[in-house]
Amino acid sequence: MASSSTSCLQRNDWVCGEYLTTRADLIASSALEHVVLTAVSVALGLAIALPLGVLAFRFRRVGAVVLGASTALYTIPSLAMFSLLLPFTGLSATTVVVGLVLYSLTILVRNVVAGLQAVPADVVESATGTGYGPVSLLLRVQLPLALPTILAGVRVATVSTVALVTVGAILGHGGLGDLIYSGLRTQFQAEVLTATVLVVALAVVADLLLLGLQRAVTPWQRAAR
Repeated sequence: MASSSTSCLQRNDWVCGEYLTTRADLIASSALEHVVLTAVSVALGLAIALPLGVLAFRFRRVGAVVLGASTALYTIPSLAMFSLLLPFTGLSATTVVVGLVLYSLTILVRNVVAGLQAVPADVVESATGTGYGPVSLLLRVQLPLALPTILAGVRVATVSTVALVTVGAILGHGGLGDLIYSGLRTQFQAEVLTATVLVVALAVVADLLLLGLQRAVTPWQRAAR
């Protein structure tokens, strides 16, 4: 019969405060890597998706190719994606970031196109009639009005990326996924549960922060409501 003085680590409990206190540095460093990988991947994905989305919006044939290619990339299993990238980027965080960026494009490009398509035609006509050229029309009218849809896509892509980062554990760069993988391999229950809960928490926090940003930069939507 187990002694009541046996620690939760020795008992291998799912919920274990001792795990949190004795491995706080490891948990914090893994969480920080998770946040950095997510932020960098989504930021790069958005930087690529914006011009691609604009091209897809303005040129129908280009749009078909861009949307088709991004969708095809999303269907590639993550393990296969990382394997295809290994010869070029090696066992590094770069491999994880490139894979995550490619996955994010499916969501981000489509939302950029959808946002631009949702801009009312009469607004575009009025802006054109008052002297807006193609560039100023895009930057000062179309993109600002498309911003709610674009940011909605960023929110979805961010939550998706938070989850996908964990797959990077196969390369040793999975943030909290490294802890999940290690815990599953050694049957360390507290490690698996703690890392999993933190991944979910990161996704929720990121979504709430982006929702706040969306409301802050689109005050006209609040006024309309």
